[in-house]
Amino acid sequence: MNSKVQSVDTSSHRFTDLTSDINAFVAEQGGDGLVNVFVPHATAGLVLIETGSGSEEDLAAALDRALPRDDRYVHRHGSRGHGADHVLPAFLSPSVDLPVVDGSLALGTWQSVVLVDLNRDNPQRKVRFSFVAG
Repeated sequence: MNSKVQSVDTSSHRFTDLTSDINAFVAEQGGDGLVNVFVPHATAGLVLIETGSGSEEDLAAALDRALPRDDRYVHRHGSRGHGADHVLPAFLSPSVDLPVVDGSLALGTWQSVVLVDLNRDNPQRKVRFSFVAG
C-alpha cells in the first residue's frame, strides 16, 4: 500500500475540494485499485457532492440546522458551539474508499471529494491518501 499525507489549510473556507489532489496521487500509482481518503481529525469529515452548483451552501445550511453553534453541548472547550464540531463525524464519515480505474478516480459525472471542516479553532488539517492496487 502506498500512502501520502497532505496538509490542508481550511482557515478561509468550510469546504475544500480534494478531487484533483486525489486524482494526481492515483495517477502516480497507475493501474486499477482502491484509494482510501482519511481525515485523522475528530472535527472534520468527507463527502461526495457536486461542487459549484450551490450544493456546498445547501450542505452548510443543513449542517447549521442539525448542529447549531451554541452552548447546548456537553463538550464545551474551545469557541462557542465547538461541541457541534465534535458531533460532525457522526454525520459525515472521516474516510471514503473510491475505485480507481487506469490510474483515475472512477467518480460519477458530478461527484467531487470534499473535505468538510466547520472547526474554526484548528484550521490546519492533514489528509491521508492510501492506494491499494487491485
